[in-house]
Parts: sequence; C-alpha cells; structure tokens
Amino acid sequence: MADTETRPITRADVGLRSERGPILLAVMLSVGLVAIDSTILATAVPAIVDDLGGFAQFPWLFSIYLLAQAVCVPIFGKLSDLFGRKPVMLAGVGLFVLGSVLCGLAWSMPALIVFRAVQGLGAGAVQPTAMTIIGDIYTVAERAKVQGYVASVWAISSVVGPTLGGVFVDFLDWRLIFFVNVPLGAVAAWVLFRRFSEDVTKAEHQIDYRGAVLLTVGTSLLVLGLLEGGVQWDWLSVPGVGVLTVAVLALVGFALVERRAAEPVIPPWVFRSRLLNTTNLASLSIGVVLIGLTSYVPLYVQGVLGENALVAGFALAALTLGWPIAASSAGRIYLRVGFRLTALLGCAIILVGVALLVLIGPGSSVWQVAGTCFVIGLGMGLTASPTLIAGQAAAEWSVRGVVTGTNMFARSMGSAVGIAVFGAVANASLARSGGGTVSTTAAGIPAGALDPALHAVFLGTAAVAAVLTVAVLLMPKTPPHGQD
Repeated sequence: MADTETRPITRADVGLRSERGPILLAVMLSVGLVAIDSTILATAVPAIVDDLGGFAQFPWLFSIYLLAQAVCVPIFGKLSDLFGRKPVMLAGVGLFVLGSVLCGLAWSMPALIVFRAVQGLGAGAVQPTAMTIIGDIYTVAERAKVQGYVASVWAISSVVGPTLGGVFVDFLDWRLIFFVNVPLGAVAAWVLFRRFSEDVTKAEHQIDYRGAVLLTVGTSLLVLGLLEGGVQWDWLSVPGVGVLTVAVLALVGFALVERRAAEPVIPPWVFRSRLLNTTNLASLSIGVVLIGLTSYVPLYVQGVLGENALVAGFALAALTLGWPIAASSAGRIYLRVGFRLTALLGCAIILVGVALLVLIGPGSSVWQVAGTCFVIGLGMGLTASPTLIAGQAAAEWSVRGVVTGTNMFARSMGSAVGIAVFGAVANASLARSGGGTVSTTAAGIPAGALDPALHAVFLGTAAVAAVLTVAVLLMPKTPPHGQD
C-alpha cells in the first residue's frame, strides 16, 4: 500500500518494552471477558426465562449482541487510529462492564436485550483494539505466538463459559453471570490505565459522522436482515425485502460519502489494496466456516449421533484446542516461507478437515467428529493469524486500527451471512424430506431427515473453504518484511 509504509516500533509508540507483559495480560483478560460472555449465557437461558419471562424473545439475547458487536468494529478501529488505542480500549471495557451491571439488574426480557446491546458495543471496541495493540507492541516475529496466547483465551472460554454458567444457575443466581465481569473488567482497566502508554500526536480531527451513521444503519439492517430472514419473516416478504433494500441504499450512500470525507471511517484505499482485499475475503470466509461448525456440529452430534449436550460441546471444543496450538507455531513458519505459503498450508489442512467432516455419518463416533474439528482448528490457526498479521505488517501505526477493524468486521459479517445461508440450506433440505425446520435443537426432527440436511451444510462449509483457499492464493507474495 502506497500510503502505509512499515516502520519499526519505538518506545515513543508504546512505552517501555518491559511493560509489554502486563499489557498483554490486561489485553487477554479483556478479550476473556468478551469470550466467556459469548458462551456463558447459553446454559442460563431456561433460568432467565423462568425469572423474566419472554420465551419468544430470548433468541434476541444472542442476535442483538452479535449485531451491536459487528456494526461498530470498523468505527472503533478508526477511532483508535485518531485518538489512540488506550482511550478506545478503556471505553470498550467500561461499556462492557456497564452493560454487564445493567444486565445483572434487568427487570424484564426487553430490558435485558437492550443491555446486551450495550455489552455488544463494548465487545465491538475491545476485540479490534486488543488485536491492534498486539500489532503495535510486538514484532512480526513475535506476533503469531502472542496471538496464539489470545486464541487460547477463546479455547479456555469455550469450556469454562458453559461450565461456569451452569454452576451459577444451579447453585447461585443467574445474575452473577453478569456481575462476575465487574471485578475482572476493573482489573483489566486498571492495568491498562497504569501500564499502557503511547505517544499520540494531538491534532484537530474531522470526525466522519455521516459515514459512521450510514455505516451503522447499513450494516445493522444488513445483519438484521440476514439473521432474521426466514425466521421472523420470509425472505421475499415486504419486511424482508424492505430491510435489505434500505441496508443496500445506506451502504451505497456510505461509499459515496467516504470518497469525499476528510478522515473517512474506512478509507477508499482499503478497497484498492490487493493485500487487504484478499486478506479480508479470507477473514470473511473464516467467519462463515466457523459459524457453520459451531452452529451445526453440536446439532449433528446430538440429533444424529444421539449424544447429550455435554458430549457435543466436547466435540466442538477440539476445534478451539487445535487453533491456538497452530497459531502459536505459525510465526516460525511464516518467517521462513512468508505469509501466503503459511496460510496456504493452513488452507490445505482445512480442506482435509472439511472433507473428513463430509464423510461423517450416523455410524461415526464422537471421537471421529472431535478429531475432524481438531484438524480444522489446526488449519484455522495457520490461516487466520498470518492473514491478519500480513495486513497489519503492511500498515503504519496511524492506519493499523482501520486495517485490523476491517479484517475483524469481515469475519463478523461472514458469521452473519453464514448463519443465514446455512440455515436456508438446512431448512430447504428438510422441507424436501418433510422433516420440519432446523432450530437450535434437534427436537422433533428424525435423525434420518436431519443427517442429509446437516450434510448439506457441511458441503457448503467445504465450498467456502475452497473460496478461502482461492483468496489466499490471490494474496501478493508479501514477506514478513521489516520485522516491525
């Protein structure tokens, strides 16, 4: 990218290098808050509904969180470039803790849904800023190993979250699920406030309010339309078409505004960069594959193999075990062969994994499913980290937040698109067999009908894995230059 030359990190950027350890721990704790909260709530839904009512509305506890988180990621990425990582990170942790307290005090299901949106806004600030801070304070040689540590946070959270939620519900009170975030968030914020310093040039900025509003409206309605299409309304109904039409118009308006804005939220050069276009497409594909696995592998284990929810969670946990193992080793590989070849190796492993996934049948064992997920996790670790780091390494400090934010935004949009498309694929297969409709459980659906429906999803996952491979193939041969 012509406008983003790599430069070495200096003490003026991030303070003394000896402070990196506490900063990394605070970043990991902040990410841990978001990670645990994405899994801890699932086991508490029955208790929450018993207390607050609103059974028909409880899916919005998850949808609104995803929506709020996804739409604000690029905006917070831009703000971290304008005002520094520290204030944005502290604001994100503060919003998340505030939302947690409000959720713990919620008096009704609608109130809880609104407060979950506040949590989602905080998560949307924490996630991209955390990865940007890592890109600032660690060299390319160190970054993959450190991102492996962050990936391990998600792995641990996938196991700890549901277990902790079950403990709170069975022995204490479901509201503690949210209140436990307060001391953890306070520790993370205190360490960041005391230990993290950066030299940000003070200047007058022209905030792109019009672009931010149009992006928020457009992406909110797009994600809403994708999440609720075929669920709350038919795709071709007036609400379905109307929501997606307004979303497209808002995003077109956003693109026009960005061409003239002095400091655009997403600068036009992002879309002129071959490196960023390919890495963002890779990130979007990763989001689709992940949502396909996390949504439908447990359903297959329960509905087709006849195992309980705990065993299904174990099978999926193998995915999050393989990811950090591979991510922590990726640095040694891309320093030798470059980002693209490392990511291609990961894609090859993913393709092997999804091929094994397609071969799973009613007679398969849970261990076979877990092993398949582990293989895919290994491939993800070798693909996700190098593609993100490749973009970060080609960006100077002043635009690294935008680069990181757009990459993570692409993954979030991939998850939203994936859940909509895979849901439509599965339900179309069930409609042909007269098996009903796929939901979050397999209740009432014969295994004979559910098996082909979920295999259709697995075939779709394999197709997206092929798209991921093409995106990586199209990446420029960018070496880990500069060792920034």
